[in-house]
Amino acid sequence: MSLFLPEITPATTWHNDARQTAYISGEGNFAGADDFKVAQTIQSRIFLSGLMVNADPGARAVVLFGDSITDGDGSTPNANHRWPDFLAERLNKAGAKVAVLNEGISGARILRDRMGDNALARFDRDVLSHPHADTVVLMMGINDVGWPGTLLAPKEGPAPSADDVIAGYKQLIARAHANNMRIIGATLTPFEGTFHGGPLFGYYSEDKEAKRQAINQFIRTSGAFDGVIDFDAAARDPGNPKHIKSEFDSGDHLHPQDAGYQAMAESVDLGLLGIRR
Repeated sequence: MSLFLPEITPATTWHNDARQTAYISGEGNFAGADDFKVAQTIQSRIFLSGLMVNADPGARAVVLFGDSITDGDGSTPNANHRWPDFLAERLNKAGAKVAVLNEGISGARILRDRMGDNALARFDRDVLSHPHADTVVLMMGINDVGWPGTLLAPKEGPAPSADDVIAGYKQLIARAHANNMRIIGATLTPFEGTFHGGPLFGYYSEDKEAKRQAINQFIRTSGAFDGVIDFDAAARDPGNPKHIKSEFDSGDHLHPQDAGYQAMAESVDLGLLGIRR
Protein backbone atom coordinates (compact mmCIF):
# COMPACT_ATOMS: atom_id res chain seq x y z
CA MET A 1 0.00 0.00 0.00
CA SER A 2 1.44 3.34 -1.08
CA LEU A 3 0.22 6.80 -0.13
CA PHE A 4 1.11 10.22 -1.54
CA LEU A 5 0.60 13.31 0.60
CA PRO A 6 1.13 16.46 -1.48
CA GLU A 7 1.11 18.74 1.58
CA ILE A 8 2.25 18.56 5.18
CA THR A 9 -0.47 16.39 6.69
CA PRO A 10 -1.16 15.70 10.37
CA ALA A 11 -1.36 11.99 11.17
CA THR A 12 -5.05 11.64 11.96
CA THR A 13 -4.66 7.94 12.74
CA TRP A 14 -1.65 5.72 13.31
CA HIS A 15 -0.73 2.30 14.63
CA ASN A 16 2.26 2.72 16.90
CA ASP A 17 3.38 -0.89 17.39
CA ALA A 18 2.85 -2.17 13.86
CA ARG A 19 5.83 -4.58 13.91
CA GLN A 20 6.17 -3.80 10.20
CA THR A 21 8.58 -1.44 8.48
CA ALA A 22 7.08 1.50 6.61
CA TYR A 23 9.24 3.34 4.09
CA ILE A 24 9.09 7.11 3.61
CA SER A 25 10.49 8.84 0.54
CA GLY A 26 11.70 12.38 0.11
CA GLU A 27 9.83 14.81 -2.09
CA GLY A 28 7.85 13.50 -5.01
CA ASN A 29 4.96 11.19 -5.80
CA PHE A 30 6.14 7.57 -5.83
CA ALA A 31 2.79 5.94 -5.07
CA GLY A 32 2.81 3.99 -8.34
CA ALA A 33 6.54 3.39 -8.55
CA ASP A 34 8.21 -0.01 -8.28
CA ASP A 35 11.02 1.48 -6.21
CA PHE A 36 12.16 4.74 -4.68
CA LYS A 37 14.98 6.16 -2.60
CA VAL A 38 14.13 5.70 1.07
CA ALA A 39 14.61 8.77 3.23
CA GLN A 40 13.27 7.30 6.47
CA THR A 41 11.80 4.11 7.92
CA ILE A 42 9.46 3.69 10.87
CA GLN A 43 7.90 0.72 12.65
CA SER A 44 4.49 2.39 12.79
CA ARG A 45 1.63 2.34 10.32
CA ILE A 46 0.37 5.83 9.51
CA PHE A 47 -3.13 6.63 8.16
CA LEU A 48 -3.88 3.05 7.09
CA SER A 49 -6.33 1.27 9.39
CA GLY A 50 -7.42 -1.60 7.18
CA LEU A 51 -7.94 -2.99 3.71
CA MET A 52 -11.19 -4.31 2.29
CA VAL A 53 -10.91 -7.11 -0.26
CA ASN A 54 -13.36 -9.14 -2.30
CA ALA A 55 -14.58 -12.20 -0.39
CA ASP A 56 -15.46 -15.60 -1.77
CA PRO A 57 -19.05 -16.79 -1.24
CA GLY A 58 -19.42 -18.13 2.27
CA ALA A 59 -16.32 -16.36 3.58
CA ARG A 60 -16.34 -15.36 7.23
CA ALA A 61 -14.25 -13.20 9.53
CA VAL A 62 -13.05 -13.60 13.11
CA VAL A 63 -12.11 -10.47 15.07
CA LEU A 64 -9.32 -10.73 17.64
CA PHE A 65 -10.03 -7.92 20.10
CA GLY A 66 -7.19 -7.22 22.48
CA ASP A 67 -4.21 -5.26 23.71
CA SER A 68 -0.44 -5.42 23.06
CA ILE A 69 -0.34 -9.21 23.31
CA THR A 70 -2.78 -9.42 20.39
CA ASP A 71 -0.98 -6.51 18.73
CA GLY A 72 2.18 -8.66 18.76
CA ASP A 73 4.49 -6.71 21.08
CA GLY A 74 7.66 -8.78 21.54
CA SER A 75 7.41 -10.57 18.19
CA THR A 76 10.05 -10.20 15.47
CA PRO A 77 9.41 -7.16 13.23
CA ASN A 78 8.51 -7.96 9.61
CA ALA A 79 8.15 -11.68 10.39
CA ASN A 80 4.36 -11.79 10.92
CA HIS A 81 4.81 -13.81 14.10
CA ARG A 82 2.01 -12.37 16.20
CA TRP A 83 -0.40 -15.00 17.55
CA PRO A 84 -3.11 -13.78 15.13
CA ASP A 85 -0.67 -14.42 12.24
CA PHE A 86 0.01 -17.97 13.40
CA LEU A 87 -3.73 -18.54 13.83
CA ALA A 88 -4.37 -17.27 10.29
CA GLU A 89 -1.78 -19.77 9.01
CA ARG A 90 -3.56 -22.61 10.81
CA LEU A 91 -6.91 -21.61 9.36
CA ASN A 92 -5.44 -21.35 5.88
CA LYS A 93 -3.88 -24.81 6.15
CA ALA A 94 -7.24 -26.15 7.31
CA GLY A 95 -8.80 -24.79 4.12
CA ALA A 96 -11.10 -22.48 6.05
CA LYS A 97 -12.47 -19.38 4.35
CA VAL A 98 -11.98 -17.30 7.47
CA ALA A 99 -10.28 -13.91 7.60
CA VAL A 100 -8.45 -13.05 10.82
CA LEU A 101 -8.88 -9.39 11.78
CA ASN A 102 -6.32 -8.21 14.32
CA GLU A 103 -7.89 -5.46 16.43
CA GLY A 104 -5.19 -5.42 19.10
CA ILE A 105 -4.04 -2.01 20.34
CA SER A 106 -1.01 -1.80 22.61
CA GLY A 107 -2.05 -0.37 25.96
CA ALA A 108 -5.74 -1.06 25.41
CA ARG A 109 -8.02 -1.43 28.41
CA ILE A 110 -11.59 -2.52 29.00
CA LEU A 111 -12.67 0.43 31.11
CA ARG A 112 -10.49 3.48 30.53
CA ASP A 113 -8.94 5.42 27.65
CA ARG A 114 -5.41 6.59 27.13
CA MET A 115 -3.64 4.52 24.50
CA GLY A 116 -6.69 4.67 22.29
CA ASP A 117 -10.33 4.36 23.23
CA ASN A 118 -11.41 1.85 25.86
CA ALA A 119 -12.91 -1.46 24.73
CA LEU A 120 -16.49 -0.43 25.49
CA ALA A 121 -16.11 2.73 23.40
CA ARG A 122 -14.43 1.09 20.39
CA PHE A 123 -16.40 -2.16 20.23
CA ASP A 124 -18.84 -0.93 17.56
CA ARG A 125 -16.08 0.44 15.32
CA ASP A 126 -13.48 -2.29 15.75
CA VAL A 127 -15.71 -5.37 16.06
CA LEU A 128 -19.35 -4.97 15.11
CA SER A 129 -18.75 -2.91 11.97
CA HIS A 130 -16.77 -5.57 10.10
CA PRO A 131 -18.63 -7.29 7.25
CA HIS A 132 -18.89 -11.10 7.51
CA ALA A 133 -17.52 -11.11 11.08
CA ASP A 134 -19.48 -13.60 13.17
CA THR A 135 -17.06 -14.33 16.04
CA VAL A 136 -14.92 -12.17 18.31
CA VAL A 137 -12.15 -13.37 20.62
CA LEU A 138 -11.73 -11.09 23.63
CA MET A 139 -8.31 -11.00 25.31
CA MET A 140 -8.08 -7.78 27.27
CA GLY A 141 -7.94 -6.69 30.89
CA ILE A 142 -4.35 -7.09 31.99
CA ASN A 143 -3.72 -3.35 31.58
CA ASP A 144 -6.79 -2.54 33.67
CA VAL A 145 -5.15 -4.65 36.37
CA GLY A 146 -1.51 -3.63 35.90
CA TRP A 147 -1.56 0.08 35.12
CA PRO A 148 -2.82 1.50 38.46
CA GLY A 149 0.00 2.65 40.71
CA THR A 150 2.48 3.05 37.84
CA LEU A 151 3.61 5.99 35.73
CA LEU A 152 1.00 4.96 33.16
CA ALA A 153 -1.92 5.90 35.39
CA PRO A 154 -0.81 8.38 38.04
CA LYS A 155 -4.10 10.27 38.57
CA GLU A 156 -6.95 8.01 37.56
CA GLY A 157 -8.62 7.46 40.89
CA PRO A 158 -9.28 4.07 42.50
CA ALA A 159 -7.97 1.04 40.67
CA PRO A 160 -10.68 -1.08 39.04
CA SER A 161 -11.51 -4.31 40.83
CA ALA A 162 -11.81 -7.71 39.21
CA ASP A 163 -15.58 -7.27 39.40
CA ASP A 164 -15.31 -3.97 37.52
CA VAL A 165 -13.42 -5.66 34.67
CA ILE A 166 -15.91 -8.54 34.67
CA ALA A 167 -18.79 -6.05 34.47
CA GLY A 168 -17.13 -4.65 31.36
CA TYR A 169 -16.89 -8.16 29.92
CA LYS A 170 -20.59 -8.68 30.53
CA GLN A 171 -21.43 -5.52 28.60
CA LEU A 172 -19.32 -6.68 25.63
CA ILE A 173 -20.90 -10.14 25.75
CA ALA A 174 -24.39 -8.63 25.72
CA ARG A 175 -23.56 -6.33 22.81
CA ALA A 176 -22.00 -9.16 20.80
CA HIS A 177 -25.03 -11.38 21.34
CA ALA A 178 -27.42 -8.54 20.49
CA ASN A 179 -25.66 -8.37 17.11
CA ASN A 180 -25.78 -12.15 16.52
CA MET A 181 -22.05 -12.50 17.11
CA ARG A 182 -20.38 -15.24 19.13
CA ILE A 183 -17.84 -14.07 21.69
CA ILE A 184 -14.96 -16.24 22.94
CA GLY A 185 -13.15 -15.34 26.16
CA ALA A 186 -9.36 -15.75 26.33
CA THR A 187 -7.70 -15.96 29.74
CA LEU A 188 -5.10 -13.40 30.79
CA THR A 189 -1.53 -14.69 30.65
CA PRO A 190 0.95 -14.65 33.59
CA PHE A 191 2.79 -11.42 34.36
CA GLU A 192 4.86 -11.86 37.54
CA GLY A 193 7.92 -9.58 37.48
CA THR A 194 6.64 -7.48 34.58
CA PHE A 195 8.96 -4.52 33.82
CA HIS A 196 11.13 -5.44 36.80
CA GLY A 197 13.88 -2.87 37.32
CA GLY A 198 12.38 -0.42 34.85
CA PRO A 199 10.37 2.79 35.20
CA LEU A 200 7.10 0.85 34.97
CA PHE A 201 7.98 -1.51 37.81
CA GLY A 202 4.92 -1.94 40.01
CA TYR A 203 2.81 -3.16 37.10
CA TYR A 204 2.76 -6.52 38.94
CA SER A 205 1.91 -7.16 42.59
CA GLU A 206 0.37 -10.03 44.51
CA ASP A 207 -2.89 -8.06 44.82
CA LYS A 208 -2.94 -7.59 41.05
CA GLU A 209 -2.22 -11.28 40.55
CA ALA A 210 -5.27 -12.07 42.68
CA LYS A 211 -7.36 -9.88 40.35
CA ARG A 212 -6.01 -11.73 37.30
CA GLN A 213 -6.90 -15.06 38.88
CA ALA A 214 -10.43 -13.87 39.67
CA ILE A 215 -10.93 -12.61 36.12
CA ASN A 216 -9.63 -15.86 34.67
CA GLN A 217 -11.92 -17.83 36.96
CA PHE A 218 -14.87 -15.91 35.55
CA ILE A 219 -13.74 -16.51 31.96
CA ARG A 220 -13.29 -20.23 32.54
CA THR A 221 -16.31 -21.09 34.67
CA SER A 222 -19.08 -18.50 34.34
CA GLY A 223 -20.51 -19.83 31.08
CA ALA A 224 -21.03 -16.24 29.99
CA PHE A 225 -18.82 -16.62 26.93
CA ASP A 226 -19.64 -18.86 23.98
CA GLY A 227 -16.31 -20.60 24.45
CA VAL A 228 -12.96 -20.26 26.21
CA ILE A 229 -9.36 -20.16 24.99
CA ASP A 230 -7.01 -20.79 27.91
CA PHE A 231 -3.93 -18.78 26.96
CA ASP A 232 -2.93 -18.72 30.63
CA ALA A 233 -2.52 -22.50 30.58
CA ALA A 234 -0.63 -22.36 27.28
CA ALA A 235 1.87 -19.71 28.41
CA ARG A 236 2.49 -20.28 32.12
CA ASP A 237 5.53 -21.92 33.65
CA PRO A 238 4.40 -25.20 35.28
CA GLY A 239 6.92 -24.66 38.06
CA ASN A 240 5.76 -21.09 38.69
CA PRO A 241 2.26 -20.52 37.29
CA LYS A 242 2.44 -16.79 38.03
CA HIS A 243 5.24 -16.46 35.48
CA ILE A 244 5.37 -16.92 31.72
CA LYS A 245 7.56 -19.81 30.50
CA SER A 246 11.15 -18.61 30.09
CA GLU A 247 11.31 -19.94 26.52
CA PHE A 248 8.22 -17.87 25.65
CA ASP A 249 9.29 -14.66 27.43
CA SER A 250 10.29 -11.67 25.28
CA GLY A 251 12.23 -10.33 28.26
CA ASP A 252 9.74 -8.04 29.99
CA HIS A 253 7.85 -10.96 31.62
CA LEU A 254 4.57 -9.82 30.08
CA HIS A 255 4.80 -10.18 26.32
CA PRO A 256 5.62 -13.47 24.63
CA GLN A 257 8.14 -13.73 21.81
CA ASP A 258 7.65 -15.66 18.58
CA ALA A 259 7.65 -19.15 20.12
CA GLY A 260 5.19 -18.04 22.76
CA TYR A 261 2.83 -16.53 20.23
CA GLN A 262 3.00 -19.69 18.13
CA ALA A 263 2.18 -21.82 21.18
CA MET A 264 -0.80 -19.59 21.93
CA ALA A 265 -2.13 -19.94 18.39
CA GLU A 266 -1.57 -23.71 18.43
CA SER A 267 -3.59 -23.97 21.64
CA VAL A 268 -6.74 -22.57 19.99
CA ASP A 269 -9.41 -25.18 19.33
CA LEU A 270 -10.46 -24.29 15.77
CA GLY A 271 -13.88 -25.73 16.54
CA LEU A 272 -14.50 -22.64 18.69
CA LEU A 273 -14.15 -20.59 15.52
CA GLY A 274 -16.66 -22.71 13.65
CA ILE A 275 -14.13 -24.87 11.81
CA ARG A 276 -15.33 -28.42 11.29
CA ARG A 277 -12.74 -31.15 11.01
